[in-house]
Formats: sequence, C-alpha cells, structure tokens
Amino acid sequence: MKHLLSLLMILLLNACNNNNYTFNSNLNREAIEDYFKPSEVTVYEGDKEPLGQFELKGLVKGEACQTQQNGVPVTLADARTLARRAAADKNANGLIIKNCVLINEPTPGCFSSAVCIGQAIKTSTNTDN
Repeated sequence: MKHLLSLLMILLLNACNNNNYTFNSNLNREAIEDYFKPSEVTVYEGDKEPLGQFELKGLVKGEACQTQQNGVPVTLADARTLARRAAADKNANGLIIKNCVLINEPTPGCFSSAVCIGQAIKTSTNTDN
C-alpha cells in the first residue's frame, strides 16, 4: 500500500511539472530596478575615500522634502539615498559626499528638508564598501 501511495504521489507531482505555467504580476520591472539603484553606489563620506583611480561623472544632489506639516520628517539618509540614485543615473558606482544639511525651517513647499551634495564617480572596482 505504501508503494502504491508513493507511486501515485510521484505521478501527480510529475503531471504538475509538465505543464507550462505563466506568472503575471502587477510589478513593474523598471520600477524595481530604479528602487534598488542606490544600493549599487558606494558612499564615501568623512575619512572614507575611494581606493585607486576613479573617473568623475559630475556633481549630484539629493533633496528630500517634507510636504505636509504632519508628515514624516525628512532625514539626511533620505537626501543621501536620493543623491546615490542621481549618481547611479550618471552610471557611477561611487559618491563622494561633500556636504549634507538638514533644514528645519519651512521653505516654499517644504516644512523641513534635507540636502546632500556630492561628486558622482566611477571606480574600477566597487568592493571597498
């Protein structure tokens, strides 16, 4: 009886394996790739400097804005992430942070804001996280 049950289970599993199943999702591939872009960029800040030669790709800025008074306050990490995304958009794999500022005073359109400015760079390797 055990052997018959085992054989039946194997046949059922094999029948499921031979069908061509498709997977449909509401996820947008480009949006997912854009979401993970900042993780491809190494941040060099303070005493941490890139090792070896690198190519300057340009100046980048990340600016985060708290648009609603009761909204979540922005952080320097928000601005740094946006600067990393801007660096990735320039095909850089590194970002040398020059300055980050948290502004707690309201400005037009923002109740608080955070800004990070840096240089997007392309290093030969990105293993010195």
